[in-house]
Amino acid sequence: MKNEAILSIINYQLLMLYRLFAIALCLLLASCQKLEMPQGTIAKVERAISGQTIEVISTADKIALLEQIRLIGIDAPDLKQQPWGEAAKQRLEQLIGGKKVLLESDIEEKDQFDRKLAYLWQDQMLLNEQLVKEGYVLVSVRSSGNTKYQERLINAQEWARLMGKGLWNPERALRQTPAEFRQQNQK
Repeated sequence: MKNEAILSIINYQLLMLYRLFAIALCLLLASCQKLEMPQGTIAKVERAISGQTIEVISTADKIALLEQIRLIGIDAPDLKQQPWGEAAKQRLEQLIGGKKVLLESDIEEKDQFDRKLAYLWQDQMLLNEQLVKEGYVLVSVRSSGNTKYQERLINAQEWARLMGKGLWNPERALRQTPAEFRQQNQK
């Protein structure tokens, strides 16, 4: 019995050491990336539609219009995938916090639903990456040319997975990807 307790403690310590090593590796990889100042358009967010889509007030042609923006590189759980879908939407709203954001585009500017595609920045923080890092959304590796921050997003997802954050929490993990859920629930 005593040996089992000792082995359990050793296993726990090894797991913690592995996690610390993984964090250090992710930080090292992140620090090796060149830092670029994002370029884009400043916008006022009207609301979050989901964990991956927002509505901004666009003043194109000096007429205020609502425009939908799909965040590049992420795939949020569907709002019907509870509790993850609503949690992702709420976290995005919290991160935005009523402040203006910078919308940075990449190669492809619109998706198949005619939504503008953008990386969302606020106070030097890439919100797409933050949502992944906290385990609210998954990285979406699509065949588009929008890969400017793909490596950052993948590193953030690996960190969230190793740390058991959000939908990676083993006690209540997301069992079906958002894409699988949407495909299964098409009507």
